[in-house]
Amino acid sequence: MPHTKRRRLVTTAVAVSLGATALAACGSDDSEAGSGPVSLTYWTWTPGMDKVVDLWNEGPGKKRQITVTVKKQASGDTLVTKILTAHKAKKAPDLVQAEYQALPTLVSNDALADISGEVGDVKGKFAEGVWQQTTLGTDAVYAVPQDIGPMMFYYREDLFEKYGLKVPATWEQFAETARALKKKAPDKSLTTFSASDSGLFAGLAQQAGAKWWTTSGDKWKVSIDDAATRKVARFWGGLVKEGVIDNQPMYQPAWNKALNTGKEIAWVSAVWAPGTLTTAAPDTKGKWAMAPLPQWSLDQDVTGSWGGSSTAVTTDSAHQEAAAAFAAWLNTDHDALNALAKEGGIYPASTSAQLSGAFSNPPAFFSNQPDFYTKAAGIAKTTAPSAWGPNVNVAYATFNDAFGAAAKNKSDFAAALHEVQEATVADMKKQGFGVSR
Repeated sequence: MPHTKRRRLVTTAVAVSLGATALAACGSDDSEAGSGPVSLTYWTWTPGMDKVVDLWNEGPGKKRQITVTVKKQASGDTLVTKILTAHKAKKAPDLVQAEYQALPTLVSNDALADISGEVGDVKGKFAEGVWQQTTLGTDAVYAVPQDIGPMMFYYREDLFEKYGLKVPATWEQFAETARALKKKAPDKSLTTFSASDSGLFAGLAQQAGAKWWTTSGDKWKVSIDDAATRKVARFWGGLVKEGVIDNQPMYQPAWNKALNTGKEIAWVSAVWAPGTLTTAAPDTKGKWAMAPLPQWSLDQDVTGSWGGSSTAVTTDSAHQEAAAAFAAWLNTDHDALNALAKEGGIYPASTSAQLSGAFSNPPAFFSNQPDFYTKAAGIAKTTAPSAWGPNVNVAYATFNDAFGAAAKNKSDFAAALHEVQEATVADMKKQGFGVSR
């Protein structure tokens, strides 16, 4: 296994050839040659996906004699583990929904096929930073982007006006705003640093230019404690220690109450935030506004990503060409994307879908900001490239423990970051990956 993993993804150029070989070996001679009907199985957690798939089965799928059956699954690490377990038995489904950060793990285990020959022509429908997440920086394509989570700044428009605050354009201004609010209203905080949300921190580091996993020759390089990430850690750790922002976890009753009552008046989040605010702070409908994420310098225009997933074809599929055709349709077809937005509540990765159909009008919670999705689409185009590795789960779990303790004790975030780095490297070496310093 260690040797296989090194050959599969350590130098992802090798992964290209392996993926192509797998595609040639496992490709179907049924639908591709028109010799008979094909049945595909799709593992996904997106709500209402069965209704979206019905559009395929009753339309283009029917014409091509390709039927897709949805099998609902849990998300996150639970699904990744299930996919890998099924793959070991050579019984993985034809298609899987996979978060972007999970792709290197699945590719390193030879679970995903290279479908560049089948879906490469849809590249132009996605922002460069989004498409890059499915290629792992190679000429291979291991999935088609489905939904994304470009990060943004949300704030209580009414309370910013009440306290004479300006929307921060830079992180330095963000810190100044937090201090100004605390002086004017000591019982309030601008926002919270939630140490249990590793995905948020990863997105902030991504915006700052961090590349946590990269390859060099036949080895991985882990740079979780690089200069960009240390800058982010010092910034947020400093604000927590100073006491000008809160340090409670998000999505808990206390946090919901803080948002709903105006005890916290801003939130660094992603495009999906309106749905969360609808349930967390129902009394504040129409009082929020969205703006681009603060920048590290005024000459920058870049955002990070928090969340998002893709549709991938497995190496176990006997009908990879047919599966790739469905994956492309699902994430680029106008009707499919509208249905995904309506039934699954997703924000599409396809740039053309971000300003049409379900996104022609603002979210109901933001009816006061009619240009919400116009702004969101512009921000999405500035998404920075990511650099995921084969053990994101270990890095995230260690982050939650190390940063959780640091936030609670208001201690050094840089030390916590180093702990995440060391744990991630140790785990990769244990798995048999070559790691360079």
